[in-house]
Amino acid sequence: MMAGTPKKNLMLFGGRAYPELTEEVAKHLNVTVTPQSAYDFANGEIFVRFEESVRGCDAFVIQSHTAPINQWLMEQLIMVDALKRASAKRITVIMPYYPYGRQDKKHRGREPISARLVADLFKTAGADRLVSVDLHTAQIQGFFDGPVDHLWAMPLLADHIRDKYADRDITVVSPDSGRTKLAEKWADTLGGAPIAFIHKTRDPLRPNEVVSNRVVGNVKDRLCIVIDDMVDTGGTIAGAVKQLLDEGASDVVIAATHGILSGPATERLENSGAREVVFTDTLPIPSEKRSPKMTVLSIAPLLARVIQEVFEDGSVTSLFDGNA
Repeated sequence: MMAGTPKKNLMLFGGRAYPELTEEVAKHLNVTVTPQSAYDFANGEIFVRFEESVRGCDAFVIQSHTAPINQWLMEQLIMVDALKRASAKRITVIMPYYPYGRQDKKHRGREPISARLVADLFKTAGADRLVSVDLHTAQIQGFFDGPVDHLWAMPLLADHIRDKYADRDITVVSPDSGRTKLAEKWADTLGGAPIAFIHKTRDPLRPNEVVSNRVVGNVKDRLCIVIDDMVDTGGTIAGAVKQLLDEGASDVVIAATHGILSGPATERLENSGAREVVFTDTLPIPSEKRSPKMTVLSIAPLLARVIQEVFEDGSVTSLFDGNA
């Protein structure tokens, strides 16, 4: 007699970069994180072994690519390799923040396109699918040969802004001309708010530094919501806040998906004159990087819903009202 269709089996795996996020996703899914032993050898090599059988499972592997980014990237690749060699049926890599996402094109000759290299590494390791939140540029989806679920944090961030500042005259501000498309989506979500952007010039030889700025659009006496995909050292965004306040904005709120917050970032944001800084927790923001002005929203419910849809062969697009 032939056996019936075997029951699908969802298994969740988490790297060591940010176990709290994996645990929270597990709670929303009502599953337990698969136990594993993971440690570093004396020379820095990483070893991972899962403590139970993964044969035939639908595997979801979460890792947050925070500093030291290369360690956590390598660990996730090794986890995928271990799953492939242990006969997992399908491997979905969940990287809320896509590592090397800023290196997505060549600005000058003899430069790498490291975002593509990362996609190739995961393909080689055995990943069937990638899930990421707010890629630095949408074309990164095409770097991976397989399905890529590109999630938006905007609904989460915009809900918070809408609830808190409903009575204010809002202008959505893109910190550079490249994010005006996103600013338009924000403006629609906030009920047709006007948009502005900061026109800035950079010296390609000086990373993380902006040379000059001017504001295009009406910001006077308005609450400006400065949106971005990530805040790294905070220099650009602090400069944008100062510029907007100089141009007569009544208040400035920063809303960004990924709080990388390297070096002096927290201090810069705290002293920037912004009224509030809103992030999601795609990357861990430890207590020493937090400040009284900072609000951190949980990305776990969104990741859990996406995992559920992928597992049940449902629609991820539908989570974003068909706009994803």
